Amino acid sequence: MINWFPGHMHKARKEIAEVMPRMDVVIEILDARLPFSSENPLTAGLRGEKPCIKLLNKVDLADPQRTQAWLDYFNNQAGVQALAISEKNSSTLAPIYQRIDKALAGKDIVIRGGRVMIMGIPNVGKSTLINAWVGKKMTKTGNEAGVTRSQQNIKIANNMTLTDTPGFLWPKLTPPEAGFRLAISGAIKETAYDYIDLGLFTAQFLLQDYPEALTERYGIDLTALADLAIEEQDEALLTHIAQKRGCMLRPGSVDWDKVCRLVVNEVRDGKLGALTYESPEQCQIEVARAQQADAEKARLKAEKDAERKARTRKNRR
Repeated sequence: MINWFPGHMHKARKEIAEVMPRMDVVIEILDARLPFSSENPLTAGLRGEKPCIKLLNKVDLADPQRTQAWLDYFNNQAGVQALAISEKNSSTLAPIYQRIDKALAGKDIVIRGGRVMIMGIPNVGKSTLINAWVGKKMTKTGNEAGVTRSQQNIKIANNMTLTDTPGFLWPKLTPPEAGFRLAISGAIKETAYDYIDLGLFTAQFLLQDYPEALTERYGIDLTALADLAIEEQDEALLTHIAQKRGCMLRPGSVDWDKVCRLVVNEVRDGKLGALTYESPEQCQIEVARAQQADAEKARLKAEKDAERKARTRKNRR
């Protein structure tokens, strides 16, 4: 399981909680390739019943059919509006003001103006999006997780103030698949995961969801893998890619770190096409499975605790 929750993220969460009562609307930036995994479960608790606009960013890198499924999923939630955007396409950003105005309808903000908080996990493109949306460079950007480290208030159109916040994750990334998907997207620093584990997960995802992208990118005949057990197909796929892309230490010996880095980075950079790493139905299954696993762990722990207490009482007699 992958987890990454350094101290500055805990600090960011506390600071957001302090200013949240003054906000009128919350904008949450999600990665359109992994809308569920990039949706911070702590955000709902922090914002309470405040209206929320979920912006699925980097839509140019995502599967259009799955993007629509995710928009439908979020738009069916109470108090939520969802919109697919790309900081590279200004026409997708124009409707954001309309969504904010809709969320502010009925609020007495004529004198002080609307207060909008923008949130998002690390490396979701929040700072780049703000600069593209506002029309000038207002925030520091970078192609790495955790660039924004402090809150910043930005005056925007229609007498509104936008509060930019540092991206933060949550202490336990669950279900486990969410951690892997966040790592593929670049939301987690490389020091927090093993590239070989991540490469194997990525290979499994591509074989299951986008086999045609593998064939087109790497020229691999996937029928050669059909006779293998499912748990063997990921290694076989990576071996084929290693042979084609110069990731061998010597004949018959794969440089696993090199080939896994290659595949992960090419998926991350969109070189295999527009891919979405998860679907609403898939995530619901994974969440249920994780909850069952947690319940079983809790049951076993309770049994062990009860046995330990019983032994302690017996020894005291």
